[in-house]
Amino acid sequence: MKLFGTDGVRGVANRPPITPEICVRLAKAVGLEFRRGNYPHRVVIAKDTRLSGYLIEPALTAGFISVGMNVILMGPLPTPAVAFLVKSLRADLGVMISASHNPYGDNGIKFFDCNGRKLQDAMQQQIEERFQTLPEDLPVGENLGSAMRLDDALGRYIEFVKGTFRCPYPLDSLKIVLDCAHGASYRAAPTVLWELGAEVISLSVRPNGVNINDRCGAVYPEKMQAAVLKHNADLGIALDGDADRAILCDAQGQILDGDKILAVIAQSWHAEGCLPKAQVVATETSNTALDKYMRTQGIEVLRTKIGDRYIAAAMQEHGLSLGGEKSGHILFGNYGILGDGLMAALQVLSVMKQARKTLAELASCYEPFPQRMENVPLRDPCILERPSVQKTLAECMASLGGKGRVLVRPSGTEPLLRIMVESEDPALVSQIMETLLQALGSQK
Repeated sequence: MKLFGTDGVRGVANRPPITPEICVRLAKAVGLEFRRGNYPHRVVIAKDTRLSGYLIEPALTAGFISVGMNVILMGPLPTPAVAFLVKSLRADLGVMISASHNPYGDNGIKFFDCNGRKLQDAMQQQIEERFQTLPEDLPVGENLGSAMRLDDALGRYIEFVKGTFRCPYPLDSLKIVLDCAHGASYRAAPTVLWELGAEVISLSVRPNGVNINDRCGAVYPEKMQAAVLKHNADLGIALDGDADRAILCDAQGQILDGDKILAVIAQSWHAEGCLPKAQVVATETSNTALDKYMRTQGIEVLRTKIGDRYIAAAMQEHGLSLGGEKSGHILFGNYGILGDGLMAALQVLSVMKQARKTLAELASCYEPFPQRMENVPLRDPCILERPSVQKTLAECMASLGGKGRVLVRPSGTEPLLRIMVESEDPALVSQIMETLLQALGSQK
């Protein structure tokens, strides 16, 4: 069984691979992989607000206890809180139960090593191999692990995030709309912004187990945009279900995606001498105009495959402090190479306060090239191998004349085919996208 996708293990809750039986076995395999040395081993587990978290959390707990690991349960917390607390608590392993931006019926499991970093491909492959051949002589009696709940996990994370705010000025002159997607940040994010002095208009902070990401948060920023205009706010912040990414909008409701957020932070850090090697990391989907603008600022953009763990690996390899992707994942090397939507928003707020500029003024740094992204259901996993499809892709690329890009790939988190077209000619973008939708939308 193939377990890992581009961001941990993910699927429909109570269907393979997200069933209690598989979760118990997976926890055993991961726990055995991370047991090193004769000392008490610890694993921290948090979750988002999905109803199915109550199904998965006890299954993982049982699996870890059965291989002698002590479990620390932290309840609903953002994914970056796990990355932080696994280091803070000197744990061997961190686990986040979340399907991020997916609908509530899905769920997933993300793993972090003792440094708070997502597992690399080689480690995931070792775990999948161990999953198939678990030993029978597991610990018994006093050698079993235990479980406890950490009551102050939320407070620890709140103080950590507040400590990343790089500005001596409070936020007391700003009115901020904050959409928490009825997700894992519904308590932490409003508290952080309020304690830093902002007037906070909170949206989507009443999770009921089935409303996470439902027409709200980073995957549906229209709710945030409307509230900013209604309340005459200075800006809006929309987080996704597990709060590891953010999308912003200015006072006029104009969206700032991850590319713009990365640009605003990078140029400020570079001016302060806080951008090692004058380099940042972005992914294949980031707009080409980002690279062009960064060059005018004396900054080089390194590109990776899509996925924040690939960004993190590149940042670690090159010793860099900043990376991100268009979807709103922004990673910070100064804090253990973790991605945090709330932290990203705080860095932008810091730039606003110190530069004494509005978000719209900061976001005017460059104009992105026309780019369109669409999803189509993936019913045929081999569709990209069809000669007719390959011919269509080649023709579309040729029509761009080297002045644009086409990217088609299967999603690593949902049964979708993701299509991106970019060119300086908006009419050509639309024409090529319609051609691709026609070629890829029918997979019978």
